[in-house]
Formats: sequence, structure tokens, C-alpha cells
Amino acid sequence: MAATTDPAPTVKKRIAIFASGSGSNAQKIMEHFKKNPLAEVTLVLTNNPEAYVLQRADNFEIPAHVFNRRTFYQSDEILKLLQNLNIDLVVLAGFLWLVPQNLLDAFPGRIINIHPALLPAFGGKGMYGDYVHQAVLIAGEKESGITIHYVNEHFDKGEIIQQFRFKIEPNDQLENIRFKIQQLEHQHYPKVIEQVLKKLK
Repeated sequence: MAATTDPAPTVKKRIAIFASGSGSNAQKIMEHFKKNPLAEVTLVLTNNPEAYVLQRADNFEIPAHVFNRRTFYQSDEILKLLQNLNIDLVVLAGFLWLVPQNLLDAFPGRIINIHPALLPAFGGKGMYGDYVHQAVLIAGEKESGITIHYVNEHFDKGEIIQQFRFKIEPNDQLENIRFKIQQLEHQHYPKVIEQVLKKLK
């Protein structure tokens, strides 16, 4: 009797999320990939031991790792951790530190970030969260949005993957802008991550 050959099981791609704060984007990503056949969130990393993203990771039973500046910039500890877990894609979700060269070299074209403005405008060191929204309002911009981009050695300078925008209404205040940005982030970031993953070999 001839043996039947079952198709080889598909190996899920593995995502590591870096976050520094609440982690609402990380939450949406974890939700999106919870039962996704393509990929899974394997690890959540943070530079902030008080970050609420740690609780979110725990809620999804996803391992989390806290690190400090010395570990991140003066050792290969984080690099080895990612490599040992066979991470395919590194996703920054509200992570405020510049990614060190050893990670950029090890994951070329495999580190992505989301920025709450239409780059190249309103990017750079110190431009995050409400600082960005305030700058957009002060400049009198007619629209804003989000930019999903690859990460390089400079803040917010990597190749743009996709942008999504909205019109700023005359009566929009900081709270309105923040809400509209977050809606776009939650709607689009997980889907774009999936698109990027599908292109990886």
C-alpha cells in the first residue's frame, strides 16, 4: 500500500513588536494575527517597565521582554533574542528609540514603523504623539494622516510603504486630530503588516 504524502505544514511567519507606551497599535496587531494563518506575534519588547503594552501582551499570552538603553545599544542581547526566535519582521508600534545598527544590519527591509503624520513633513527626533499633532495644527495644514515606512538609521527617514490621510476640518482641535490618527492607525497598520509579510521570502 503506497504511503500518502501530506502537504508540509505551513510555517507561520513570526513578528516581534517594539513599543514604549500604552500599546493600542500593538493590541490591534495582536488581535489581527491571533488566528491568522500567515503569521503570529511571537514577542513584545519594551524599553519601559511601566508600559501598559506589557499587560496587553499578557492578555494575549504573548511573551514580553523589557530592556534598558545599555542592553539595546551596547550589546547584542536583543539581536540574539530575535534571532533565536527566528523573527521574520520587526514592527515598531509607538517605540521612541532609534533602532541600533546591529538590528538594521540583521533585518534589512524587515523593520517597519508607523508615524502619525504625512512624512517627510513633521518627522524627526522628538516628533511623536501630540507633539506631531500640535505642529500640524500650528502649521495650519489642511490634511494629516499616517505614514507606514521601513526603518533606517535616521528617525522617520526610511522608505515609505503606504500613507493614509484625512482632511482637517476648520474646527478640529488636538483631540480630534489624535482620534482621527488613531482610527487610521488601527484600521490600516495590521493590514499593511500582512502585506509586507506576504512579500517576504
